Amino acid sequence: MAVYDVVYFAWVRERIGLPREQVESTATHVTDLVRELTAREPRYAAAFADPSAIRVALDQDLSHFDATLDGVREVAFFPPMTGG
Repeated sequence: MAVYDVVYFAWVRERIGLPREQVESTATHVTDLVRELTAREPRYAAAFADPSAIRVALDQDLSHFDATLDGVREVAFFPPMTGG
């Protein structure tokens, strides 16, 4: 089991109601962690209802949902960024 510092930004944070939390998890990939989070409470399920609308960064590096969590300390979820 590992402990991750999970950070939420923008509307993801608004739906979950927390800017960050420490999560104890048996997940080996980001998709596993998302599955664990969505099973917690309806607010997590609402935030992750459309995974294509969310991006993920692992230790502040943009990543993807099938990435491994091996050695990762921080997982951040946020909506896609746009220029302008």
